[in-house]
Amino acid sequence: MAGFAAGGFDSCLSNYGSYEDYLDSKLTPVDLFYLKKRDFARKLVEHGQKGPVLSREEFEEKKAAADAAQAAEAAKRSLDYKRNPARTLASAGKEFGDSFLRALAAREEANRSGKMTSVIFIRDHNTLGQEVSGYIDYAHRLKTQDFEPFFSGKTRLMPGRSDLCYYNWKTQVSTSNSSPNFEVLYDNPDGILFKNKRDKKILNVDPLSGPGEDSTRTFLQSDLYVHVVIYDHNIRTV
Repeated sequence: MAGFAAGGFDSCLSNYGSYEDYLDSKLTPVDLFYLKKRDFARKLVEHGQKGPVLSREEFEEKKAAADAAQAAEAAKRSLDYKRNPARTLASAGKEFGDSFLRALAAREEANRSGKMTSVIFIRDHNTLGQEVSGYIDYAHRLKTQDFEPFFSGKTRLMPGRSDLCYYNWKTQVSTSNSSPNFEVLYDNPDGILFKNKRDKKILNVDPLSGPGEDSTRTFLQSDLYVHVVIYDHNIRTV
């Protein structure tokens, strides 16, 4: 398959939560307008009608390799960080014109060290022009993903189906997952809550309520996204 060496992998495959997401990335809004049905459009892509494409088996194999390599890189960064925090931050030495990237850089050390766990809310449009939104566990992403491409402006941080919460306003696809730092609670009548697994305190993301004990909410104006909010939960040490 062009662009994929035998036994190799493409690191960008880690950005796709599923094979369907990978196929969707090959589609355009015009494709969906004329083909109407997404499943039919995906089948055309899968059968090579829009150029070379990985089979499901190839995708799963290469994505697993890419995920493993990315996790290994993140683990190496984590180990390097413990040895030399200032040198190994992904944001170190970079200048940011956007307030969102500056905010992430300001929080990177605290989230890597465990002094803080931040939840990032992002609402924007995916590559198909569909509005999506979701909540991202920043500390967990830092440990499982290389953030150098985000801080370098090579790619954008976007919510995915494996994050705390994800919703596609066009397809109505909705997912939620607890992370190593937060448990997702659904029994609140005013919306979801996140329970910190270390100190058991509740992070409330309802904009009409306070964020909770030891937590703060920061609204940001960003040129990169339609809507961005960062919730910081500070971990008290005895």
